Amino acid sequence: MELLKVENLSKVYGTGEARVEALKKVTFSVCRGEFCAVVGESGSGKSTLLNCVGGLDQAEEGKVFLNGKDLFAMGENERTIFRRRNIGFIFQSFHLIPELNVEQNMIFPLLLDGKKPDQEHVDEMLEILGLADRRKHLPGQLSGGQQQRVAIGRALITRPFLVLADEPTGNLDSKNSQDVMDLLCKASRHYLQTVLMITHNMNLAASSDRVFRVNDGMLKELGGAEE
Repeated sequence: MELLKVENLSKVYGTGEARVEALKKVTFSVCRGEFCAVVGESGSGKSTLLNCVGGLDQAEEGKVFLNGKDLFAMGENERTIFRRRNIGFIFQSFHLIPELNVEQNMIFPLLLDGKKPDQEHVDEMLEILGLADRRKHLPGQLSGGQQQRVAIGRALITRPFLVLADEPTGNLDSKNSQDVMDLLCKASRHYLQTVLMITHNMNLAASSDRVFRVNDGMLKELGGAEE
């Protein structure tokens, strides 16, 4: 079942001689539960694509449908609420709140939305992410890999339809990168969530169901990771 549908997405930065076509009529779709990787050189348009798909950035042309809803047909406030409830974001920088412990950081998006956390769900996610014995630790007491696990938990806690991950292992060494990747795959499979992940690491992309390459603002599907 199709969850994400992107049609003729185009994004331009600057004007005149400084004009850059960051995205050029990008079209693709992703099914519910798929784990897809997006690869490409620095400056190719990968992060712009993720920002537009997530409704963080407005495209000049094109449409983005998530679970049948047109993101760009919404007003700004409506899109902000929809994004908070339906899209999880994981970035290269962890963006954890230093004064909050692991569990508090994870449930923060729920509290922002005025929802009471399901403690059973929180406990299960802490277990899956290997953080059960760290739940009361502050971010400063954790390793980089552990902090990124908290960020993954925070992205998944609202049970979003779509998880967008922008170089989630960029600040980690190779072992922690693979560990975090394995956990992200495990968590998304367990909760049947769709993941679109940017990475420059083809070894990590090999763990995905499908791989897309962005080059000079254009997207091409490379097929399944096993091909």
